[in-house]
Amino acid sequence: MTPEDFRRIALSFEGAEEGSHMGAADFRVGGRIFATLASQDEGYGNLMLTPEIQEDFLADAPEVFLPIKGGWGRKGMTHIRLTQADEDTLRGALQTAWRLRIDKNSKPRPRRKTPKPR
Repeated sequence: MTPEDFRRIALSFEGAEEGSHMGAADFRVGGRIFATLASQDEGYGNLMLTPEIQEDFLADAPEVFLPIKGGWGRKGMTHIRLTQADEDTLRGALQTAWRLRIDKNSKPRPRRKTPKPR
């Protein structure tokens, strides 16, 4: 698969839009990122998963998936090796990230407390 395939599939999901974050293409639903091409020069697409789902993906296909280095990876952010992925794997991974974002978007977000005026 290629970055163009990643883009095509990511944008095929209902409500998905392409944006840009720090100069890299990102894919959003409801204004929130579910995947990026921030690492495309290294041959990766990036998926916003949970640590538990990431663990399942790594166990099922360690040649295709790996955690992003550092704290982001520990939070579930996952690389997909584009050249190792087939269309079904890439579509399933992107759909999982998209669905997670849809589900998270539907939950009420805690309101920040604003300081009282003095």
